[in-house]
Amino acid sequence: MNRKERVKQALKFQETDIVPYYVDFTMPAYDKLAKYYNDQNFIDKIGNHFAFPTTRNLAGWKNLGNEKYQDEFGAIWNKTIDKDIGTVDNSMLPDPTLKNYIFPDPYKPGRFDGYEDFVQKNKDKFIVHAIGFSLFERAWTLRGMENLLMDMILNPSFVEELLDKIVEYNLGIIEQATKFDIDACYFGDDWGQQHGLIMGPNLWRKFIKPRLKKMYDRVHKSNLFVLQHSCGDIKELIPELIDIGLNVLNPFQPEVMDVYDIKKNYGKHLAFWGGLST
Repeated sequence: MNRKERVKQALKFQETDIVPYYVDFTMPAYDKLAKYYNDQNFIDKIGNHFAFPTTRNLAGWKNLGNEKYQDEFGAIWNKTIDKDIGTVDNSMLPDPTLKNYIFPDPYKPGRFDGYEDFVQKNKDKFIVHAIGFSLFERAWTLRGMENLLMDMILNPSFVEELLDKIVEYNLGIIEQATKFDIDACYFGDDWGQQHGLIMGPNLWRKFIKPRLKKMYDRVHKSNLFVLQHSCGDIKELIPELIDIGLNVLNPFQPEVMDVYDIKKNYGKHLAFWGGLST
């Protein structure tokens, strides 16, 4: 049984010879381990089961110098302190309107250059196409967190329009990614805080849930698995995420959720990736 087969079997709720795993590291932790092992490529030797295709053109980032990077949506990320993610230094949407904003083209020529080579080199692994900052997070990186949350109350039609455009972009990316021999699509989008949801359940249901379903449905149309990342306490959403087609939840934080109780109640319908305290 290779790594791809092992993950697929686990996601069908069947026993495997060993538990499939994927271990990732922050950049500071990676550097410490690379120094400890005297091996910059140590991660290639630990047997991770997932593989995430990445090409230079896929994300469209520009290095602006001084630890600052601009993504293709125009957000400038300052990685001076947090080298893994960074903080957004600018606001692409200072006002609640898309009038003068042009979204990036998901069909930009060359975006998937090198993708097929990656897939071929990792055929024994479970290959996942990842869309980070996939909906709520993408919206607040453009508008600002506080502004976006206020807009959900004061300017709901703008929020609907903004999120719909983000989904339109994502669907274009999914359409192209699913032409390759991949196994799943992963959506990164933090909704949780230490207790409950950032925007509360009612606003999540209004703005986020129907758009998630649209993206999940597109992935399932290609007979692929759907993986969702959300940090924080999102346990109240688990039944609804199952209903709209989620297959795997990550990171399943034990600091804020009772992982044993949730596994007991929902483990026949949803797979969990994580569950280890950071």
